[in-house]
Amino acid sequence: MQNLAVGELLVRLINLNTNIHKSLSGPLSCHGISVAEYFVLRQLNLTSDKKMRRIDLANEVGLSASGITRMLAPMEKTGLVSKEEAQRDARVSLVALTSAGERIFNDAHVSFAQAANNILGALSAGEQASLDKIASKLL
Repeated sequence: MQNLAVGELLVRLINLNTNIHKSLSGPLSCHGISVAEYFVLRQLNLTSDKKMRRIDLANEVGLSASGITRMLAPMEKTGLVSKEEAQRDARVSLVALTSAGERIFNDAHVSFAQAANNILGALSAGEQASLDKIASKLL
């Protein structure tokens, strides 16, 4: 592929990302959360004890340490997450999913899944599998 074509492909991928983000924002806002907050709640929900070190959470959702701190502050105020100290090391800050946060996530997950089906519904199962394989390679 020529450099221009590669550049154009990257522009199309960025535009696709923007459109996906917009398509998810509306349904998630009905639950009072943003797309980024959904990913934070999702990541915490995936852990067995619904807790993560703040820095690990930041890495998993693609934010800096300061970025996750800025995002978590309002989430703590609204009761979606709570701050805890690690039992073994008081210097380690943990983020825990609250029961309210888990309820919001579960409700929002239904909306997210419906939006995902709307976004990717035009692709066949095979095309979705191919896209997943390509995305995994790029990430």
